[in-house]
Amino acid sequence: MKVLFNNGTAGECPVEEELHVIRHTAAHILAQAVKNLYPQAHFAYGPATENGFYYDVDLGDAKLADGDIAKIEAEMAKIVKANLPIKTYTLPREEAVKLMQERGEIYKVEHIGDLPEDAVISFYQQGDYIDMCVGPHLCYTKALKAFKLTQVSGAYWKNDRSNKMLTRINGTAFASKDELAAHMAALEEARKRDHNKIGRELEYFTTVDSIGQGLPILLPKGARVIQLLQRWVEDEEQKRGYLLTKTPLMAKRDLYRISGHWDHYRDGMFIMGDPDDEEKECFALRPMTCPFQYQVFLNRMRSYRDLPMRLGETSTLFRNEDSGEMHGLIRVRQFTISEGHLVLRPEQLEEEFAGCLSLAKYMLETVGLAEDVTYRFSQWDPANTAKYEGTPEQWNEAQELMAKILDKLEVPYSVGIDEAAFYGPKLDIQIKNVYGKEDTIITIQIDMLLAKKFGMEYVDTDGQKKNPYIIHRTSLGCYERTLALLLEKYAGALPTWMAPTQVKIMTITERGDEWAKEVERELFSRGIRVDLDLRNEKIGFKIRQAQAEKVPYMLVVGDKEAEAKAVAVRNRKEGDLGTMPLADLIAKLEEEIRTKAR
Repeated sequence: MKVLFNNGTAGECPVEEELHVIRHTAAHILAQAVKNLYPQAHFAYGPATENGFYYDVDLGDAKLADGDIAKIEAEMAKIVKANLPIKTYTLPREEAVKLMQERGEIYKVEHIGDLPEDAVISFYQQGDYIDMCVGPHLCYTKALKAFKLTQVSGAYWKNDRSNKMLTRINGTAFASKDELAAHMAALEEARKRDHNKIGRELEYFTTVDSIGQGLPILLPKGARVIQLLQRWVEDEEQKRGYLLTKTPLMAKRDLYRISGHWDHYRDGMFIMGDPDDEEKECFALRPMTCPFQYQVFLNRMRSYRDLPMRLGETSTLFRNEDSGEMHGLIRVRQFTISEGHLVLRPEQLEEEFAGCLSLAKYMLETVGLAEDVTYRFSQWDPANTAKYEGTPEQWNEAQELMAKILDKLEVPYSVGIDEAAFYGPKLDIQIKNVYGKEDTIITIQIDMLLAKKFGMEYVDTDGQKKNPYIIHRTSLGCYERTLALLLEKYAGALPTWMAPTQVKIMTITERGDEWAKEVERELFSRGIRVDLDLRNEKIGFKIRQAQAEKVPYMLVVGDKEAEAKAVAVRNRKEGDLGTMPLADLIAKLEEEIRTKAR
């Protein structure tokens, strides 16, 4: 594919970069279309992304509706059809600023101010539209063969909530119409599986404007699933030697100053009181549990015999995420996490890290997400040391040690520079939602710094006091995010062991009511979650409704079943299983639940 580079030359683009160039060009054509329709528009960032492109636009007081998106897309088609040549040139900094000022591009002027002094400032032009960009781009607008605008959302300028909220117009583009059609079909399937859609339709959660963005209400079904997961995690951790803790949801800023969160994470915290008034107490809701759990270790003097100390907690945390980042249950401002900290001697690090990874893998395999994850070794950025605690020597030591452990465990990881926690490197277990957006589901972190800051010491075998190492880890991560991913994975049809309702009993006539109630009582007494449908409705309607609710087992009770003290069983996946004695059904259910079958 022939493209135009910012040095003014045209040449072939590597195959692996073709989509990036196509989508980058589509972003410029989108911006030109917006400018044609909304002359008052000012443009911020407009990059190509993994799945498409977007442009953040300041439209003044204008708001975009669905019909407006269609108009913008039609205007883009006109620009493509006009086959405008795309030209490029560079300007000195002062001339670049003057050009953008003349065109009213206030965000571009600010962006130029953020660039290094020796930066090459290049521009691309098609028709009367000029955009500052590093390129490369297609040589003509008609070379854009297939594109589609997909969504409108909000985004703060520079992703900073103190700045103005801009309009983000999202789209995607491909080399051919067939590729675009295939992508749009996959996107439609993704929408069907989107937990935001399924979770609301099946009444797992809801959101309320008067409560706030990123603060979902878990309805009875969602609350039940998360309760089941929490109990399972806590029981499994207890088997593996974890001690359960329960710590406060808030603390004075003094605690966060010791840990470093006040310096490195303050913007992401919910603060109560004036953070700059040293004369008055100032509290903050906790964004993580580590400095609280350390107090358990610090409760008395510790010996090497106390280590490793494995502390686990079902922790509710609070993080002041940007509103543009909110997404259903996947990214929220209040959430619950299977958090834990292991305090240990240096020589115990490898074995305990392996134990944390083993637990994480067991959890993922059991819920059915193991095949969907990837592993990222998140490291610090030596060119951006202000973000991190510790010295380069300490970071090199921690990262070399972690690399040795990961290699020995044969973990197939990628490396993420500048993705570490501020106190140490970590293994992030990554997963994508139905739209391809990647998030962390589980993390295991090595910390060789904070124990000393908190004065955590133990008496070693030689009688000397030493600082322990710490592993920060989750076993199933954020429960809300996990629920969202499970709803998408199973399209709402959760495995029987975690389904909020495992069995629904339906009667054909009221003559079966008494036996149906007896079946309900027996199932309930065995710990099986059951609903009873005695409504005066046709049985076909009841079955269709139960299927729509994704109930794993449907039991039909008619005259024959009541007389035989049996039930007609219908399974969500296998269909009609015929009539069976109640005892046989219970044995089948209990085995499926015990083994956590999927």
